[in-house]
Amino acid sequence: MPSFVNNLFELSRTSFNEVVQQSFQFQYCNNSVYRSFCEALHIAPPGVSGIETVPFLPISFFKTHRIKSTEFTPETLFESSGTSQTIQSKHYVKSLALYEEAFTRGFLQQYDLPENYCFLGLLPSYLERGHSSLVYMVQKLIEKSNHPMNGFYLNNFQELYNRLQLLEKEGQPTILIGVTFGLLDFAEQYQLPLMNTIIMETGGMKGRREEMTREQVHLQLKKSFSAETIHSEYGMTELLSQAYSKGNGIFHCPPWMKVLVRDEDDPLHISTTGKGAINIIDLANVYSVSFIATDDVGEVFEDGSFRILGRMDNSDIRGCSLLAL
Repeated sequence: MPSFVNNLFELSRTSFNEVVQQSFQFQYCNNSVYRSFCEALHIAPPGVSGIETVPFLPISFFKTHRIKSTEFTPETLFESSGTSQTIQSKHYVKSLALYEEAFTRGFLQQYDLPENYCFLGLLPSYLERGHSSLVYMVQKLIEKSNHPMNGFYLNNFQELYNRLQLLEKEGQPTILIGVTFGLLDFAEQYQLPLMNTIIMETGGMKGRREEMTREQVHLQLKKSFSAETIHSEYGMTELLSQAYSKGNGIFHCPPWMKVLVRDEDDPLHISTTGKGAINIIDLANVYSVSFIATDDVGEVFEDGSFRILGRMDNSDIRGCSLLAL
């Protein structure tokens, strides 16, 4: 394990830039796909001085190549949801312990100990297939919580409704985390005030419903559940870290993750603020690649928070993509 991993989850702004360079050096030397990409751009480690000069690998490479830094037998394989007409992205995970530490610390940064919540997962499309990083994360949070009413739900809305009523009656802090179309389907059939429950959407229509803006989705969910705010999770198969929004679609990253924007007409022109296509640095991606150019379009603010504005034209529909504004 490279030395920079030891303090990966305790980074300051200064040490973040240092680890970016160390991570780039490590992956350039140990990831043949990423190195070939860098060589095609005529970029080598001496030419990378910071986050705005590092090369970002297009996310589509996870569909066509085995993105691995060093040779290893993966502990698991995560696959994107996609559709039957699309090629799934594959993330070969060397260390599940590293993933668990990333999502646990990331959750703690924005919320509280998992032990203080009951978790209800409304993730039908993800539960119906294997190799979902989102299902794995929620399952581990459920295990850490150990609340007797934790559980996953497919389309058994009546059972979910009954469970929520009991939890609300007991005043139990709860997180209902769900794929967007599942939450909307549930909200249309059942309305109840959720005073002690955080409603967290993960994005994703997957062709199940007519596309809606985030404002429309959140407005409908607020109305059905008498909620002041709707939370969101931003994650994807190709990452090991997540960003969270506690309302208004503004996401915050953990210290080892950073979002930047690139010019759609000049993808090598990268900025730390402004609007453009989204690039992500996820330093927890030690054994794949930490520098990914996504197909999302967004805006990054001065404090490092960001919002998603939609998808780039001609990009594949992704099950975990967030809603267009």
